[in-house]
Amino acid sequence: MFSIQQIPEENLQKSPLIISNVSKSFPSETGSSTVVDDLSFEMQPGEVLGLLGPNGAGKSTTINMIAGVLMPDAGSLSVFGFDNRKEYIKTRRLTGVMHQDPVIEQYLLVGQALKIHSGYYGVQDDPSWRELIVEQMELGPHLQKKYIKLSGGMRRRFMLAKTLLHKPRLIILDEPTAGVDVELRNRLWSFVREINNVGISVLLTTHYLDEAEEMCDRIAFMKDGKLITLEPTQDLIEKVGDQKLSLILDKPAVENDLESFAQYSPRFASSERKELQLSLKSGRELAGVIELAKTSGVSIADVYLSRPDLEDVFLKLSMGDRQ
Repeated sequence: MFSIQQIPEENLQKSPLIISNVSKSFPSETGSSTVVDDLSFEMQPGEVLGLLGPNGAGKSTTINMIAGVLMPDAGSLSVFGFDNRKEYIKTRRLTGVMHQDPVIEQYLLVGQALKIHSGYYGVQDDPSWRELIVEQMELGPHLQKKYIKLSGGMRRRFMLAKTLLHKPRLIILDEPTAGVDVELRNRLWSFVREINNVGISVLLTTHYLDEAEEMCDRIAFMKDGKLITLEPTQDLIEKVGDQKLSLILDKPAVENDLESFAQYSPRFASSERKELQLSLKSGRELAGVIELAKTSGVSIADVYLSRPDLEDVFLKLSMGDRQ
């Protein structure tokens, strides 16, 4: 269904993106402010990598350096083995970036903007590919409208379509579903999965943590310009997030019951004290909790074990030393 841009086979075997010891500072009232600080990470071919972190972590600056909009003060970036400074024409052709808003197309007709977009990268327009993208994004009825006349959801579709027109092998999606409804959000991600399935690598930033958990193979977490961790998504969840265990009791608990479960950070879930919530490092601790309840004389009517999610991880990593 999808055709992909041809580049030498030996380059396809290389990492879609390598960032090595990259730093970037901007002038400030006190001299300069470091926004990206000695950042290094590498993408794997064909993966969806989430680049997450709180506001001000340096994600957008990093994306702008990958795209060539900003130059790093130190370090290097490469796309499929091509240096994005020395061989910037090649790296920009191989990279598609979905920014929050367009820079120059706001007053063009949607159809005009899409038709000329590939030319920015020195790539000849492919009408059949363009028509396929228009069809997939359901932009057909809007080709004669100006961008500024589109709804928020249609603007996001237009931005994704534009990102794909020159057939990049690495796409960078900066908050692609911000401000869109659930139906469109699901449709956009279905399309992203399709293009990822044919080998296109994806770097994603998002504030929808359920989205990142579902879509991303690995998570790179940034804070204060630094890389805090880079791990497979599920490994990160299991490593950082505690599992929550709710004990539904036959009768209201007393303070002594809290002391019995002290190692599991117990707390009452309600004023009736008939639900006791515990934090477990893993599900393997459940048997020990049940045995402890028996020896402590705590009668349990039911138990509910909930696994951690990426929101738990995000909050824990964002808090850092404040925890």
